[in-house]
Amino acid sequence: MEHNVVDHLFRHHYGKMVAILTRFFGLSYIETIEDAVQDTFIKATSQWRTKIPDNPEGWLNRVAKNRTIDILRSIQAEKNRNLSITTGASSLQIDELFLDHEVADSQLRMIFVACHPSLHPSEQIAFALKTISGFSTKEIAAALLTKEETIVKRLTRAKKSIRENNIQFKYPAPEAIPERMVRVMEVIYLTFNEGFHSTNKEKLIKEDLCGEAIRLCQLLLKKEQFRSGSLYALFALLCFHMSRLESKVSSDNQIVNLKHQDRTKWYFLLIKMGNSAMLKAMDYDDTSVYHYEAAIASEHLNAKTFKDTNWKNISYWYEQLYTFEPNMFTLLNHATVCLQLTDFEKTHQLLKIVDVAELGQRAYLYYGCYAEYYINKGEKELAISFLDKALLETSNSLERNFLMKRRDDITC
Repeated sequence: MEHNVVDHLFRHHYGKMVAILTRFFGLSYIETIEDAVQDTFIKATSQWRTKIPDNPEGWLNRVAKNRTIDILRSIQAEKNRNLSITTGASSLQIDELFLDHEVADSQLRMIFVACHPSLHPSEQIAFALKTISGFSTKEIAAALLTKEETIVKRLTRAKKSIRENNIQFKYPAPEAIPERMVRVMEVIYLTFNEGFHSTNKEKLIKEDLCGEAIRLCQLLLKKEQFRSGSLYALFALLCFHMSRLESKVSSDNQIVNLKHQDRTKWYFLLIKMGNSAMLKAMDYDDTSVYHYEAAIASEHLNAKTFKDTNWKNISYWYEQLYTFEPNMFTLLNHATVCLQLTDFEKTHQLLKIVDVAELGQRAYLYYGCYAEYYINKGEKELAISFLDKALLETSNSLERNFLMKRRDDITC
């Protein structure tokens, strides 16, 4: 029980705590702060076995602050200097930073630090996922379709760049905001995507990560200077996807594909919020991939049944999306749509273009799509061979069970 509570709080508060402590102690101590926050959650796991404190968040904040001070005092002692920040006005000041509006401000600052132009784009995203959303290096590697050791190097380089360029914990100048926001939105999108379709071995969905992405999006939308059509479209997309979470996994923890999802479980309030955000997105001149993806998601939500889905419209939106920004996942998703239209020739053409190497840890989706193609063509042996390839490429137990069931269905 305590592990579930700690895991939940870690997802919701790791980024907040790192941001607040960084605002107080400074970016030069970012590694020390991350260690202190990590130590705090380890301590919580140990001490909460018998009883969870009445105010878990307050406990975490207090212990993380004190742990950071202890580490910094040790560092300063080695340099024969004193660090007097444990009591009095300074202590009161750091406590004030844990107020809700200050927490939000600190996290927004951290988002823009992570997306500073002095950091390479790949380093920006890795650093943001680590410091803001509390991703492990393994989760970041999965989200970015790369190796774990590569992520460790990127994080190291990001922190080195922050020190060497003396990057400050503040918002960018007004003229720099649009370019910086492109990376910020990508980080939020990746955070949501890892929650919506997790690479975790045992759990397909991580609601905490989805909720965290939506919360960060809302934080940005509250500030007029950060608003854009792209940001509203991203928020709409996240709301549309979030509305279907409850129907994605059955009561016995099995994947339910879109065709068989109980649409009465779709959360109407989130769909309404998404529709409202899309209307606001139209008030701006900019266009992004999020506009197209939100349009696709909306088509699914507008269909009363799977049979009523307007696949021609969705196919059109995927064509537009690929023209706007070519991507292997777009091709793969479009191929899946063409299967629904029984356009086998177009399906095969798209699959032949897909570079499976670019799909990383989600390569099993490619083999799964090929299997469906051959199932629809009535070529069972080829379908089975591709399902076997898909099984070799996935480590998620729910995905494996889904693929095994699909294999059993066509061998009966």
